[in-house]
Amino acid sequence: MPTLMPIQPMSRPLTANELRELADSLLRPSAFTEWGLIALCLGLAWMVVRLLRGARSKPPSVLFGRIVVDGVLFPVFALLMAFVAREILPVLGVPIAVFKLAIPVLISLVVIRLTVRVLSAAFPGSRPMRLIERTVSWLAWIGVVLWVTGVLPVVMEELDGVAWKMGATTISLRNLIEGILSAIVVLVLALWVSAAVEAQLIKGAVATNLSMRKIAANVVRAVLLFGGLLFALSAAGIDLTALSVLGGAVGVGLGFGLQKIAANYVSGFVILAERSLRIGDMVKIDGFEGRITDIRTRYTVIRSLGGREAIVPNELLITQRVENASLADPRVLISSSVQVAYGTDIRTLQPKLVEAMRRVPRVLSDPGPAVQLGAFAADGMDLMLLFWIEDPENGAGSVKSDVNLAILDALNAEGIEIPFPQRVVRSIGPAAA
Repeated sequence: MPTLMPIQPMSRPLTANELRELADSLLRPSAFTEWGLIALCLGLAWMVVRLLRGARSKPPSVLFGRIVVDGVLFPVFALLMAFVAREILPVLGVPIAVFKLAIPVLISLVVIRLTVRVLSAAFPGSRPMRLIERTVSWLAWIGVVLWVTGVLPVVMEELDGVAWKMGATTISLRNLIEGILSAIVVLVLALWVSAAVEAQLIKGAVATNLSMRKIAANVVRAVLLFGGLLFALSAAGIDLTALSVLGGAVGVGLGFGLQKIAANYVSGFVILAERSLRIGDMVKIDGFEGRITDIRTRYTVIRSLGGREAIVPNELLITQRVENASLADPRVLISSSVQVAYGTDIRTLQPKLVEAMRRVPRVLSDPGPAVQLGAFAADGMDLMLLFWIEDPENGAGSVKSDVNLAILDALNAEGIEIPFPQRVVRSIGPAAA
């Protein structure tokens, strides 16, 4: 089998007659063989991707998309099969015409599918990412047209002629465009790889090691993006040794103007490394109480039981006092109170109230509930109702209400009255008669 030869664009633009001959070659009888092979390649690619994806319905992904054909694997397999078919046709004596157009179209489709899928998964609903997707799509299809017509080398030469100097480095418009395209490609690949690594790290993680896996995923993403930036600058023709001075200036800027942002990023890594706060913990900071749903490198998301979400900078979690109800023990003590009239037999009443609280579903039996005589008030005796729960993320209001209702039913069953304020007026003197 002959070796695969890379496809090169025309060395010169096609004339009108050559374009007409190319269009006529697409309608010749031999071209129908190529059309059939292309359809066969598309069908086989669909079958292979369908078998890899499985029969079960799965959420949209970068590789498989929503309906198989809108993922990255479908055009990749179709392109590979088209390459193989293109090398077999000359052996069979069939001239190549349709494949001259099909292979560049499939290459552009791979680029578009990869860019759109990765950016949609990494930045859902982002308008700037939508603009980048459209830009890549237009550039890919324009590149196909220039490639097929042979105008691409001429355009490259013209872009190479537009140049300017930046210090000792000469940068052309071609280098700039190639650098931008390289940056987009590297950004897409870095986001894809980092998302895949993060998904594999977090999958199956428990609360004890979720923070460490999260920090590992963040480090991988930062390293990949930084390496991609250096690669894009090198592709644009910028001397990386000249970045040493720029790096010093950036360091000074971080030290003065961006110290708060830098502090938040450092605090985020400290929190993830120390595991003082973990995803799922119930915390209270600055009067806001809720459950931690996500820990990013710059901020932490806390969701209250009422559905509100607070974005707290990580620096506050390091420098301020944070109440964590789930750090060492998820069990939380909740208290309530009730007042009974003087003359009530408290020692006989206590076990009955404890049993009433113990029957409430969310109240723990170990440690069990307790009833204590808190104070002698003006109108009656204050009883403290103490009980424990182990699911504070479900809220304390509902279980406290259930306990109060159970206590009320127990007092009514015993015929014990909850006193109300009373005043005794004594009259001294002749008016008393």
